[in-house]
Amino acid sequence: MSPAADRIRFVLVAPSHAGNIGAAARAIKTMGFRRLVVVQPKDPLYREQPEAVALATGAADVLAASESCSGLAEALTGVHTAFAMTGYDRQFGPPLLDLHACAGTAADRLGAADEQVAFVFGTERSGLANEDVERCQVCCAIPADPSFSSLNLAQAVQVAAYECQLALRGTAAIHATQRRFGPDEAPAPVEALERFYAHFEQAMVAVGALDPAEPKRLMQRMRRLFNRARPTQTEIDVLRGVTAAIIESRADRAGRKRGR
Repeated sequence: MSPAADRIRFVLVAPSHAGNIGAAARAIKTMGFRRLVVVQPKDPLYREQPEAVALATGAADVLAASESCSGLAEALTGVHTAFAMTGYDRQFGPPLLDLHACAGTAADRLGAADEQVAFVFGTERSGLANEDVERCQVCCAIPADPSFSSLNLAQAVQVAAYECQLALRGTAAIHATQRRFGPDEAPAPVEALERFYAHFEQAMVAVGALDPAEPKRLMQRMRRLFNRARPTQTEIDVLRGVTAAIIESRADRAGRKRGR
């Protein structure tokens, strides 16, 4: 497997059953991956649960090494492209694409620059919450039978890992789409986007474009816009400079600094 496999992480958000975490560890290891991240597990001691260890089988090492995070933002630290695994399009979420295409895109970006990607899975019962989907840049769907599209969490992880393995091995059409980013032009990581969204919201409030009491899902719409645009870190820096000027003029900032 390509060294790029180490830059793909599989993120489970709020899984209810420790056994599913163990089965997911086995699923990714069989495809050559090692990085499993668990967000707010119902059982914080899932690594030691007999069911999880049993279902992990030969992947107990992946289970033991899995990372546990308090929130999705933390789990996506360092990630440039996060794929939200969901069975349906969300009104304000990123565009919904086929898993096969997403795996090819992930492999293409991993080969283009030193990026990191994540495939994010929701809870067993209800999937990903809208706010978690909105933290991702792409919605990704497994094209199952519409009349019975329900997959077990570990099954979904297995299918995603299999498609990623095919893409990284070059057996899928990795270069079917044109690359947008060059080696020095990677998209901004998720944490940079989140800082920008917070800053942008302040600017919108400052100019009266956003009423905090009645936000009317304006920020969700802006997230969707910027997720489509995929800005680079340089572009985010420019946008944050603009938002800083909106919140406080350059003259006011200079005067405040002189007064210190």
